Amino acid sequence: MLSQVLTQIREAQVPLLSAMLLGGCVAKVARVLRVGTVDAGLGPTTLFPVRLRRPVALAVCAAELACGTALIITAGGLGRDGRATAVRLMTSVLFLIATCALIELRTSHPDAGCGCFGEFSTAPVSWRTLARSALLAVAALATIGLPPLRVPQSSGGAAGMLAIFGIELLVVGALSPEVGEALGRLGYSEPCELRRLPAVRTLAALRRSSQWRKRAGLITAEVPVDMWRELCWRYVVFPARLGGRDAEVIFAVHLRPHHPVIHAALVDSASGEVLPWPAAPPRRGLRSWLFRVRPARPAQGGAAISHFGPGPGTGPGSAAKPGPGTGPGSATKPGPATKPGSAAAPGF
Repeated sequence: MLSQVLTQIREAQVPLLSAMLLGGCVAKVARVLRVGTVDAGLGPTTLFPVRLRRPVALAVCAAELACGTALIITAGGLGRDGRATAVRLMTSVLFLIATCALIELRTSHPDAGCGCFGEFSTAPVSWRTLARSALLAVAALATIGLPPLRVPQSSGGAAGMLAIFGIELLVVGALSPEVGEALGRLGYSEPCELRRLPAVRTLAALRRSSQWRKRAGLITAEVPVDMWRELCWRYVVFPARLGGRDAEVIFAVHLRPHHPVIHAALVDSASGEVLPWPAAPPRRGLRSWLFRVRPARPAQGGAAISHFGPGPGTGPGSAAKPGPGTGPGSATKPGPATKPGSAAAPGF
């Protein structure tokens, strides 16, 4: 009886470890998508030089994804011939390295978060975080040598497996500061004046906005020359060039996590005067291209031919008939609008 319970406890570690690894990877990717960069706040990556932080962060996320997926694939019959043992051994090494990295992070950077679950892991590393990582490392070591998992044959076996899995989830949740952070975010809306939003996140949202696409033609540098915050707004200044004068494009970005409101202004660098935006070139649509007016081409003999074809009486062999008042000996009489001293009336 005791051996069956121990076997069930060891079998419950495989889905638990897989869920933790895949959940951590998804949380990291979600934060990267919101921030727009891999370098922002991924915990133990701060232990490495700046040039190595991005590849280390990508390697950690890839290792979590690979181990979490492989644990599920090799849990059954596909894990024979030592494949499941190799995957579980790699998972154990990953959690052991993570535990050692958290110990070093707590010693050298006591204010840094572990980054285990993205933006939810901003609290400093505590004994709870270390205990959770060590517990998961022991759980991964306990799965080595386990035979392929099978579906419980009875309802009692399934209930026992679910009970063990639920108890372990409660233990992991009690050791996870991220649970309190998530519950606090659900029940509390922080005022925008006190909202903490990294500057790199503001720049990423600005470069994805329509205001940036409209004004990018005037901007002459990739990095801003000034940036400051006032209550709920962050102001970003980029150098610009308008005609032959130096100018600055000032963006005002509202401090909100998703789809912030962005305003822009063009200011003269020397006087600080607000300048009007240059007129955008007119767009030529398909309708204007199809029905554009072409200039008339002079024909042989001085007659004008329209682009729609020759008019009546201009074909071969036809002679132009003289109009009234154009015969020999007749003088052209000036009309009422062409008398001396009178202005020419516009024709319609």
